[in-house]
Amino acid sequence: MAGTPRIALLAFVAVLASAWPPANRAGEPLEYRIELTAAASGFDGETCWVHARAGAIPPGGAVGPGKDPVVVMTMQKLLLSGSDVFYALHSLWTDDLGATWTEPQLQPVFERQKMGGDIELTVCDFWPKWHAASGKLLGTGHTVWYEKNRVMPVRRRHTAYAVYDPAARAWLPWKQLEMPDDPQFANAGAGCTQRVDLPGGDILLPIYFKRPEDKVASATVVRCRFDGETLRSIEHGDELSIDVPRGFGEPSLARFGGRFFLTMRNDEKGYAASGSDGLRFGEPRPWTFDDGTELGSYNTQQHWVVHSGGLFLVYTRRGANNDHVFRHRAPLFMARVDPDRLCVIRATERVLVPERGARLGNFGVTEVSPWETWVTAAEWMQPRGVEKRGSDNSVWVAKIKWSAPSRAIE
Repeated sequence: MAGTPRIALLAFVAVLASAWPPANRAGEPLEYRIELTAAASGFDGETCWVHARAGAIPPGGAVGPGKDPVVVMTMQKLLLSGSDVFYALHSLWTDDLGATWTEPQLQPVFERQKMGGDIELTVCDFWPKWHAASGKLLGTGHTVWYEKNRVMPVRRRHTAYAVYDPAARAWLPWKQLEMPDDPQFANAGAGCTQRVDLPGGDILLPIYFKRPEDKVASATVVRCRFDGETLRSIEHGDELSIDVPRGFGEPSLARFGGRFFLTMRNDEKGYAASGSDGLRFGEPRPWTFDDGTELGSYNTQQHWVVHSGGLFLVYTRRGANNDHVFRHRAPLFMARVDPDRLCVIRATERVLVPERGARLGNFGVTEVSPWETWVTAAEWMQPRGVEKRGSDNSVWVAKIKWSAPSRAIE
């Protein structure tokens, strides 16, 4: 990557050492340190980068003989004067473990499509992840419809997916996942959801869904097959619902210790559920700390960090001297999860990305290697004025560097 800007070397860098008393399942302490860098920064006052998420392509093969993976990040611009007004995805990458990043490049296949009159269609809430069975970097998200540059309140929604072409350093045209011909799936998509790829290649993809005119959404996991070009729905699991405003959204799935764990967004509090096969789950319960008090994460995402020695949750919450932050969406925390009690161990909580006024609730997790996991988050510059506290739309990369490598997840 000769000639690329060394943004990461010029950005704010913080290294935190973290260790805690609870032992992993093997009885050994699990330690990590956090290295915080920026892949990009700079604020124009009218738009900002959001939805920064990345996928790691293993070294060798189509991306060349390098010893390090190629990490491809996607993100898109948000119009500050609107609500969830997104523009085409851009892509940037690093082949030196984030020491340098390319400049964001527009991906023309994600430009808005004219659908007639003042209506346009695009893709947002995208998340790339390596699919080992096909040898492809596969990204998933969902579609969004605009009329006169405002999100249409009643609209159809589909899971959108695309494959990355490493030779061209570009994304191929996106497609839509076909779901059963049922009105409840007319508005259904995998926006901001974290998937699990099974050893045989099947994909467990969480989605949330509803009829277009309904106000409350449900969550489920769809088992899919991917042949390197086409993603197909095979079946879906339990339909999880709650009679609370807007229901469940943006579910994320993890596999650890022979079980599957699902976390779901809700307007009032985050919820979690677990099950044995990734399709069927027990009753969802609100996230709490291990002392029984509420976690305080609400109306935003939570995602998983998985190491063979421990399961972790990444989240934002109330009660962190952050009442000035929109929906308390900063700082970004990580803590260990007790998989049996399905709660967060308070003593293990650490800050991954500090708070500088802007929210950090839309983020991603990338397994870069057995030694390293990254959490990526862009400073979302709404409402106006958050820059007065120091934020500048930095795209943060919090590198979690493990003291021992993660083994294959059971």
